Amino acid sequence: MLAFSFSSRYDPARGYGPAMHWLLNAFSGQSQAWSQLSRSLFDGQGSFGNGAAMRVAPIGGYYADDLDAVVRQAALSAEVTHAHPEAIAGAIATAVAAAYAWRLRDTHKPTRQEFIDLVLPHVPDSVVREKLRHARNLDASASVRLAVAALGNGTEISAQDTVPFVLWCAGGHLDNYEEALWLTGSGLGGRDTTCAMVGGIVALSAGADSIPAAWRQAREPLPRWPFQERSEL
Repeated sequence: MLAFSFSSRYDPARGYGPAMHWLLNAFSGQSQAWSQLSRSLFDGQGSFGNGAAMRVAPIGGYYADDLDAVVRQAALSAEVTHAHPEAIAGAIATAVAAAYAWRLRDTHKPTRQEFIDLVLPHVPDSVVREKLRHARNLDASASVRLAVAALGNGTEISAQDTVPFVLWCAGGHLDNYEEALWLTGSGLGGRDTTCAMVGGIVALSAGADSIPAAWRQAREPLPRWPFQERSEL
């Protein structure tokens, strides 16, 4: 169902990577099961791109009261397009971060290091997890330039080059959506992806009112999803 939804809403004008353009077209062809297609990418390794992590924050928010479900559903959502273990680890890390952001919304916010420590136990053994440890161990006064040098900034379009930096940025500004995004954007690299991920996490903690009104007014209109149409019947 998720693969069908992706293919039916596929817009080639969007900034997908070449592998995802091929995969989404292949889904619509229905010549093979989605699981075979996803795992066939990159000589059978599957993609470890950052797209699965970029879209996963709502899963963390939806299942926030059940962290086991967050991990399970994040992995299931990732493997439809990004079957490599690193991509799945990145999606899990981002979803768990989003879940904790929601759980912490009405409490005193943890430090960046404390926030990453909450996420780490749920992330499978991977480069993503190892780099999250690096993110946790950076000095509290570390600059964004140092964080990028140690963690990446999405330039390589991989989960392991993106997710650790994202959690470092989000963990430092769980109570301030605007500051979180300015910090993330200042790291350059894949700013559309990193800011989407940080925004998805921090909005669950800081709330929609923390998003500047001018930003909300300037955004692209949200699509009408089938569940919205059903709720209006």
